[in-house]
Amino acid sequence: MISVILFSSIAISAEQLYTNQPPVTPELAFSGAYDVGVTTITATDPKRLNTGNFITNIERPLLLEVWYPAKVSKQATLATYKNVTRLQKPFELQGDAYRDAPALETGSFPLVIFSHGFTGYRTQMFYLGEHLASHGYVVVGIDHRDSTNAEIKTPEDRPAGMISTLYNRARDQQFLLDYFTEQKSPVENIVDTDKAAIIGHSMGGFGALNTVGGCFDFTYKILKDFGVPAPVALVMPLALNSCYAGRNEIDPRWKAVQLFAPWGGEYNVHSAEAMKNITVPTLYVAGDQDNTSGFSQGIEKLYKQTGGEHNYLLLFKNARHNIGPHPAPAASFATDFELGHYFDPSWDIETINRILEHISLAFLDCHVKGDSARCDYLPMRENSQQYQGTLHQHRDPWPGFKHLWASGLEFYRK
Repeated sequence: MISVILFSSIAISAEQLYTNQPPVTPELAFSGAYDVGVTTITATDPKRLNTGNFITNIERPLLLEVWYPAKVSKQATLATYKNVTRLQKPFELQGDAYRDAPALETGSFPLVIFSHGFTGYRTQMFYLGEHLASHGYVVVGIDHRDSTNAEIKTPEDRPAGMISTLYNRARDQQFLLDYFTEQKSPVENIVDTDKAAIIGHSMGGFGALNTVGGCFDFTYKILKDFGVPAPVALVMPLALNSCYAGRNEIDPRWKAVQLFAPWGGEYNVHSAEAMKNITVPTLYVAGDQDNTSGFSQGIEKLYKQTGGEHNYLLLFKNARHNIGPHPAPAASFATDFELGHYFDPSWDIETINRILEHISLAFLDCHVKGDSARCDYLPMRENSQQYQGTLHQHRDPWPGFKHLWASGLEFYRK
């Protein structure tokens, strides 16, 4: 990766969450050949159903963070990412991309959509956005309106935010694929929307399943159990129970989807019959101690229900729900409530992030770019255990992992 750091200014106040990558980092977790630019834009859907009454239509603006291969000058400035915790405490994180650097003038780079959980924010996986862009992708992180840390300030904000999330999450994903196909943007000359993917965490994964064919199957009882008022719960299934983000068929431009701790399996909100008919390549990522989405009756169940020739599950043994987001900023250390949004009791989050950089790139290069050599990086053996217990004999490590450094991981395919 071309370096111009010597000519760049770094905001002193920004936290640096990541250490220098050690030699044992998985092979594909190192930066690629492209310098990375990042810019913030707003995309507005001019006509979206108003989830406040399910009758009228409203404009729905979405604030986006866009990472892309860039042309970086000596005057370029490294980006920082500002946001707030769930308790509205501000923080600022140091990035490795260059703020508002011009995109390359030529090239063809697949589009990847980042979709956060409830609650979250568009830069929650900034490390992965920067990483994928350095390897030749245009990556778009979404602030899903009504569902961000900045908007869900009190417990009283959550019911309306949840209703909006259930309806809008998949539709936001599909809208942005159309937006970057049809509208002017800083990356219009280089983005390839005929090759697109979604990476969704928690509620982002819930929506992504619907976008690629996991039709919703909400009932009055499910919605009532979520705390939705009875009159609303009676009519909501009519609006919610759709497929393909509200369309009649899948958009063929979706080439792959990654589902980080996707929500919904425990409540059977996706039609099991529809799940069997999914054909888009899928990569589930989970911790088997997930107490938000659940594992055996949640994420694992969704994985087993999913059809298609290419369906994978990467399991972090003993991990909980925080599969995907960046490490905890200092502002979150005051309470367990805050730390629970970022921390994991068994895994170092930076380690998880580096593993995801490796596996995500292998999966996307394989199924979005059609790079058969990268398909070989997806493990063929379920268990990462190498030591065989006989005269210190060891099996080979998983592709791209250093000897004995994939401990605690399992990888399934069906």
